[in-house]
Amino acid sequence: MKQIKLKAYAKINLGLDVLRKREDGYHEVRMIMQTIRLFDRITMTKTRKNDIYLKTNLSFLPTDERNLVYRAVKMMKEEFDIQEGIRIELNKKIPVCAGMAGGSTDAAAALVGMNQLFQLKLSEKQLMEYGVKLGADVPYCIMRGTALSEGIGEKLSRVAPIPGCYILIAKPNLNVSTKFVYENLNLPALKSHPDIDLLLRALEEEDLYTLASNLGNVLETVTIERYPVIEQVKQSMLAKGAIGALMSGSGPTVFGIFDSEAKIKDAYREVRRIQSVRQVYITEPFQIRK
Repeated sequence: MKQIKLKAYAKINLGLDVLRKREDGYHEVRMIMQTIRLFDRITMTKTRKNDIYLKTNLSFLPTDERNLVYRAVKMMKEEFDIQEGIRIELNKKIPVCAGMAGGSTDAAAALVGMNQLFQLKLSEKQLMEYGVKLGADVPYCIMRGTALSEGIGEKLSRVAPIPGCYILIAKPNLNVSTKFVYENLNLPALKSHPDIDLLLRALEEEDLYTLASNLGNVLETVTIERYPVIEQVKQSMLAKGAIGALMSGSGPTVFGIFDSEAKIKDAYREVRRIQSVRQVYITEPFQIRK
């Protein structure tokens, strides 16, 4: 095999709770992660020259060790003493700095690609162990599907898949610092937390409506206060028939869950009218059965 083409899928958070801040500075979380069928494309090709060449379709993205894809490939080359070079073409469609694990899922795909290109015969678990060295979301992006994430995000358990539905993605034209959001999260002041156990039961019972009406993300208390357009996008989706809407991760992306193709198309047109929203996509869940 000289070349491999991969899809790197985005994620959303159906529920995101922060339990406490640990003494080491990390936050302990409890989240339900969901892969969706919005993806970047990655092409990896072996070359004779022993180097790493990364090309992207977005001029502002770094193409050196500041990029997680580059770091993933470099790590595997060093770990397994791979003397051949790699040319990587990364075509981004997932919004950048959006709370959708775009960089992490690209790194996950690069690890999978190296495993297959060079027949390293690593299991999914082994790949996930390499992935956590690059970032807390990378192991989940290797795993994909619907999962409960605990600890600082490194403890993953596959759970029942989300029932079939349509998902609307909208990213306002702004970038949010995850570090800023967590540093400004006032845990003692939180009046409510998402009921993660209720969401898990709704998944088990294939109850889309209970799931969608109980979505929750404590990070909204920080991000929406700073960027009110996020709430505007949520309300626009709900007004057009979403059975639930939520900010993903630390934001600013908002997703809406719909039970009707006609409703989601109507909401798509409405959200695109919001001046500061430029990236809007209709997609579906990526489902993996337990």
